[in-house]
Amino acid sequence: MMRRRDVMAAAVGLGVAALLPGTAAAGPFPTEFALPDGFMPEGIAIGAWPTAYFGSRADGAVHQVELATGRGRLLSPGSGTPSLGIKVDSARRRLFVAGGTGGGVRVLDAFSGRVLRSYRLLEGESFVNDLVITRDAVWLTDSDEPTLHRLPLGPRGELPHPDRITRVPLTGDMVDLPDVANANGIVTTPDGAALLIGQTSTGRLFRVEPATGVTEEVDLGGELLPRNDGLLREGRHLYVVQNRVNLFTKLELSPDARRAAVVARVSDPRFDVPATVAAWGNRFYLVNGRFSTTPTPTTTYDAIALEKF
Repeated sequence: MMRRRDVMAAAVGLGVAALLPGTAAAGPFPTEFALPDGFMPEGIAIGAWPTAYFGSRADGAVHQVELATGRGRLLSPGSGTPSLGIKVDSARRRLFVAGGTGGGVRVLDAFSGRVLRSYRLLEGESFVNDLVITRDAVWLTDSDEPTLHRLPLGPRGELPHPDRITRVPLTGDMVDLPDVANANGIVTTPDGAALLIGQTSTGRLFRVEPATGVTEEVDLGGELLPRNDGLLREGRHLYVVQNRVNLFTKLELSPDARRAAVVARVSDPRFDVPATVAAWGNRFYLVNGRFSTTPTPTTTYDAIALEKF
């Protein structure tokens, strides 16, 4: 395992509507790297070592890239259903992978790619989109169903028997709209008491009480976050990828996340419908989903690095 080290210069603060330069700061790690042709990436995750993991919408394959070199390899072959949101459980060297229209979640060994467990969360139409790992559970959003899926973890992170997985219906302020993307990105609140989810179709954020599923719209001071997709929280800062509008937005949250203020919106000429984001050292890494490009087996895909702001 490689040791973590900082590889970038100090983060640069940016004002609202600032334009980020086309390349990140110079350093030994590349600021752009290619993914396999035809891969159709969506999720990106980075854990406690400098390796990025990507899930394929095409066939569910998981690809890994060493951040120091940009070199990649197939970690896990396709499952036949999409791989969307992906997160690293660093303490146990595992990956949790949301299964999109397959309605499930897979747990992989982060080093070998071996499938440790596979769970079916919902029969029938569903779109298991993204996830967050907490101390005692993995929570997954479903963009087709007004519900969160809760996969409980044991005291030492033990994976559950399938009959212990529960569904928490979403009620309250968030109205589930038909035939559009609803609940998508998910993180915990700064105080750890609740969850935050983005609703892609409306550009709104919602705070969710985990025990009840009751949602409360986050007061954004009149702002909206159209086409919000992947979320990343660092302390009281929330970073939102806005896919089809090619924006990456920073907000400051109140401790309970009932309020948030937009701090900066940035773009980059390398953005091509970015989907999700992960962080390492003083960089953000975003994957270009290219959702507006008709996919073919030879369509190119990549990920890019930006300085933190």
